[in-house]
Amino acid sequence: MGLIVLGIIVVVLSGVIASRVYTLAKIMKQVKWAGYAIIAFGLLSVCFKQIDPGQVGVQVLFGKVQPAILESGLHVINPLVDVKIVDVRTQNYTMSGVHDEGEQAGDDAIRVLTADGLEVTIDLTVLYRLIPSESPRLLQQTGLDYQDKIVRPLTRTKIRDNAVYYDAVSLYSKRRDEFQTRIFNSIEKDFKNRGLVLEQLLVRNITLPQSVKASIESKINAEQEAQKMQFVLQKEKQEAERKRVEAQGIADYQKIISSGLSDKQLQYESIKANLELAKSPNSKVIVIPNKGSSPLIIDTK
Repeated sequence: MGLIVLGIIVVVLSGVIASRVYTLAKIMKQVKWAGYAIIAFGLLSVCFKQIDPGQVGVQVLFGKVQPAILESGLHVINPLVDVKIVDVRTQNYTMSGVHDEGEQAGDDAIRVLTADGLEVTIDLTVLYRLIPSESPRLLQQTGLDYQDKIVRPLTRTKIRDNAVYYDAVSLYSKRRDEFQTRIFNSIEKDFKNRGLVLEQLLVRNITLPQSVKASIESKINAEQEAQKMQFVLQKEKQEAERKRVEAQGIADYQKIISSGLSDKQLQYESIKANLELAKSPNSKVIVIPNKGSSPLIIDTK
């Protein structure tokens, strides 16, 4: 549109100058044709509009939003139409307590009250996208700043509304997934009514009050100590059982030996031992006394 205005200015000025300064009439004629060329180029530029992938164009004519959208590609349009580019790809909106991590500068985490009256801080990321066919209605009813008007306030409100059904500890631990699913279901319908699709809701972090965190840590430490003591006791019981079995085995062995040996058996074993001594390379004299006495070994060396 700027080129068209520039071309009109050039044509008008060249005509005025040519009518007043006759010596420049020939030159102004050429300038006028240049102005016409600028106008023609400007008309061509505004008649063609390119829409990039992942975007759609919403046409606005004299302040009225047109229902038809422009898909990605090259389009021939009315030069008087203003085309608003709308992104229909997946977008994310993060609310975090870490400085400069979310969309808002500073601490933008969501503080909620749980069923037990404690304040819990939640970091959250919302993944969503626009429904292309709903872009004209969204532009007309909300505008292009839908993040600040729909995504942010609606998400924060629904989280606060649903947090009151959970106590702080269960929200932090075993019922976290249930809480996340409940929020998703409550937000999804409202987003769809506004022309948005909620793809995923990510509860990134839940921060408990310091007193609750200290209580949880003490409980965990106590449980770990109890488990450790239970392991020690189990180990001692196993060791005591092992010693009992070992002692019983020794007692049974001694009982078997004492019941199975006779005098003749002992005499036989003694003779076998003396025979082994006799085979020794050292020269010895072995005198076997009467029954009940130990053998006498005389070294001849």
